[in-house]
Amino acid sequence: MARHVADGDEVFVIVVTRGIPELFPSELIERTRAEARRAHQFLGVKETRFLDFPAPRLDVTPGHLVADALAKQFQDIRPERVYLPHHGDIHSDHGRIYHATLVAARPLANCSVKQLLCYETLSETEWSPPIATSVFYPTVFVDITAHLQQKLDAMSCFETQIKQPPNPRSLQAIEALARYRGATVNRMAAEAFVLVREIIH
Repeated sequence: MARHVADGDEVFVIVVTRGIPELFPSELIERTRAEARRAHQFLGVKETRFLDFPAPRLDVTPGHLVADALAKQFQDIRPERVYLPHHGDIHSDHGRIYHATLVAARPLANCSVKQLLCYETLSETEWSPPIATSVFYPTVFVDITAHLQQKLDAMSCFETQIKQPPNPRSLQAIEALARYRGATVNRMAAEAFVLVREIIH
């Protein structure tokens, strides 16, 4: 996000779900959303949008409703590049958002999306089932050396989510992954993605 902003791009974040009250007290939800807004503001995000589908209940939510909601967002924002969760994440909602995004970003005549990239989420992606169709195989690496500290500072805003090492949601684990992905392509730090589709004119 910080690299896009530095390059002059407008960045929008769409949060698809809202925790259900049986599992997430409203105070915790509001605090977490405030943390997200603060982190996004720090990174220079233009706008954060919340769709409020129930989490973790996308398994009982008609997929077309999620896809339609995302399609409306895409029609309004007109993004050229969309980042989405990896379908193999252990969090089942991520897989459903992945599929809904593919539907919403179908390459039809009026669709602005030219590139779809799946990101990895520590504590979700690395715990996917050990089968080939679920594993995260990165194909695109983005050098974030100049923005790594900014990323860590933004993550520090999530006081309700950040844990102590060796938890994968620790700042140390986030930095270690960035360093490892960077070393994979001979850079000091990088983020890795799986390219789903790219349309080049």
